[in-house]
Amino acid sequence: MARQDMSGGEWWRGACIYEVYLRSFQDSNRDGEGDLPGLISRLDYLAGLGVEGLWITPFFPSPMHDSGYDVSDYRGIDPRFGTLDDLRLLTGRAHDLGLKIVIDRVYSHSSHQHPWFIESAAGREGAKADWYVWADPRPDGSPPNNWLARFGGVAWEWSSTRRQYYRHNFLIEQPDLNLHNRQVKDKVLDIMRFWFGLGVDGLRLDVANFFMHDPALRDNPPAHPHVPPANPHYMQQRLYDRSRPETLPFLERMRQVADDRMLLAEIGCDRQVERMAAPRRSG
Repeated sequence: MARQDMSGGEWWRGACIYEVYLRSFQDSNRDGEGDLPGLISRLDYLAGLGVEGLWITPFFPSPMHDSGYDVSDYRGIDPRFGTLDDLRLLTGRAHDLGLKIVIDRVYSHSSHQHPWFIESAAGREGAKADWYVWADPRPDGSPPNNWLARFGGVAWEWSSTRRQYYRHNFLIEQPDLNLHNRQVKDKVLDIMRFWFGLGVDGLRLDVANFFMHDPALRDNPPAHPHVPPANPHYMQQRLYDRSRPETLPFLERMRQVADDRMLLAEIGCDRQVERMAAPRRSG
């Protein structure tokens, strides 16, 4: 099969992109888990299939409560998967074969073991105190609103140190970053530049419509399902905890940083983002 020209432009349009779940793809050192050197050893095979890009699932340092989507270091590679030099070798070899490399990036939340969260949870006055979504309890001690976590239960966890709740859209081990904070947004953009500098050709943005929330923390209204779903998460209209118009200016900044590289957003939503209501200033 003739390979299309992948040298530039919007190469991903019409391209065949192969997802690599790294942990189970190819083990190079017999520890029972796939790794970057194992993937490198299979690049000729993948190129021979006719694929044009590889989307690699998370390989960053993580306690692995959620298959690596709980990141504890945004600029590192978990030793079980290899090193930064392995990634450089991977991108170089892939490009020689005409393959593009897309990596999974998680900017909605981090691991609870990330140094940012450890510092943020230590007190309300620190430099990173506002880097995560914190809120006071209601007068009766209950969570600040009715938001529910995607993986079950309420979307808030109590911190006895700060005497506040922190928000988590998924597991309690995945606290939500506060992307209303300009410093956090700037840091995310710097991290994007770091990985582009290592030769990656695109990013898959995990749960991109979860980046922002309603700053007023208003309750979600009921969804009025005809039949109660197995997960009560689906019994609410997701008006205030995701798919917020405030997300769009930040995505525009991400697009500027990416330039002509690929950005692919994962979006799980029962409604459209209100583009007309989005603020047009730089986010």
